[in-house]
Amino acid sequence: MIKRADKILLASIAFLLIAGIITFASASAPRSVRIFGNSYSYFLRQLILGFGLGGVLFVIGLRTPIAVWKKYAPMLLLTSLLIMIAMFSISSISLTVGGATRWIVIGGVSFQPSELLKFTFIAYLAAWIHSRRRELPSFLFGLMPFLAITGIVGLFLLAEPDLGTFGVIALTSLGMFVMGGGRATQVGLILLLGILFLLGMSVLEPYRMNRWFVFFDSNTDPQGIGYQINQARIAIGSGGLFGRGVGLSRQKFYLPEPDGDAVFAVFAEEYGLIGVLVLMCAFFLFTTRGMLASAHARDPFAKLLASGITLLIATQVIVNTAALSGLLPLTGIPLPFMSLGGTAIAFLLFEMGVLVQISKHKHL
Repeated sequence: MIKRADKILLASIAFLLIAGIITFASASAPRSVRIFGNSYSYFLRQLILGFGLGGVLFVIGLRTPIAVWKKYAPMLLLTSLLIMIAMFSISSISLTVGGATRWIVIGGVSFQPSELLKFTFIAYLAAWIHSRRRELPSFLFGLMPFLAITGIVGLFLLAEPDLGTFGVIALTSLGMFVMGGGRATQVGLILLLGILFLLGMSVLEPYRMNRWFVFFDSNTDPQGIGYQINQARIAIGSGGLFGRGVGLSRQKFYLPEPDGDAVFAVFAEEYGLIGVLVLMCAFFLFTTRGMLASAHARDPFAKLLASGITLLIATQVIVNTAALSGLLPLTGIPLPFMSLGGTAIAFLLFEMGVLVQISKHKHL
């Protein structure tokens, strides 16, 4: 089956996976030593539960007919929301870290339901937009239901709380809405509402306002609220043109989350500007081939699903790298293929399987 798939898309995915494995092995070493007394515990956990399980899910995504996701999209989304409800309501299986409830733990294995929610929401939205393609330009029957669907999913994410993930999903859904036939006036209204919502959420939570203060002045409290962005900038700047070398990052010992949200800074320090350009080219190649697979797919649902998956990854990459480079406020969005998170990697590979499956339907 894979012989008919887009080889360039596959090559970009393979490159990003290899780069992610190597970078995570280096970035996770300090935390692993601190907690487990050795350098590779987190790496092996990510390798087995993330990349290992993800490999199985990739095959499932690759071999499952696209029509299945269209048929069962409502049921899958409902299941995702029920799992989220269970996480909030059953304290014996939920895990709260830093005031955020984002994980279910069963038998010592953690699972992040929001990663499942991302795919099921995109699949449902693709099916919904396809079924409403004639009504989508309507304010009452197109825009309002779209806002309601996105808002319901957003409420679950905000309850964690995880404003960053909701922002990524909202931008992805907006892109799908545009591709489905949404009007420019509708898009303008959505963007206005989004800006007002973001301002309101920033005012309600002091730590979000602090991120804006640091964004406009990175010298604000450099040992406090400005610590992470300043350490990230030091790491990125220290990489120079060719980097310090594989595994030789120094800032990974000072960054708050070198294997999480800040893994891009570790990569930039170890591989330099040249490495960053190569990485960005790989992400750009993945995005263009993903959107090309969407453009050439014969089935309208497959078109929207492929664009949704591609936009989801691209949005996370842009937000993460721009935030660590000081071009956006810090958001807590991980970098796909590289950041800590077994559930995130596993579902990412599942989504890659679905995307590759869609790319088979038309010779590019």
